[in-house]
Amino acid sequence: MNPLAANDYLPQKAPFQMIDFLTGAEENFFQSTFTIRENNVMVHENIFTEGGMIENMAQTAAAGTGYFYTNQGKEVPVGYIGAVKNIQIIEQALVGNHLTTEVSIKMNIGNASIAEGKIFMGEKLLASCELTIFVNN
Repeated sequence: MNPLAANDYLPQKAPFQMIDFLTGAEENFFQSTFTIRENNVMVHENIFTEGGMIENMAQTAAAGTGYFYTNQGKEVPVGYIGAVKNIQIIEQALVGNHLTTEVSIKMNIGNASIAEGKIFMGEKLLASCELTIFVNN
């Protein structure tokens, strides 16, 4: 898949957009890229905050979902994080870092999805968590 501008598939807009490109979208797997900029609202003292990392994973899921909705001629839905579990921040990301985020959908129940998110810098795992995401259809 060629990289697609994330803003076409996300309900979130600047300055609260935490991914740049959707680089992979399969039925239960989404991938995105993001370069952390100094003016990002989730950067504090040159560090991409834990909240920013969680939002990056959630927005990767949102962009993948938006991609499939758009391809079906539907409007991009708004989603909400219902729960975050098993957060692991192995290493903090800094301004200028280029991140690749992967989200695997483990289960769909009605309008809720349980997903596992992972953020990488190169081959190095920086963070992971489990997200419960609700989508307004």
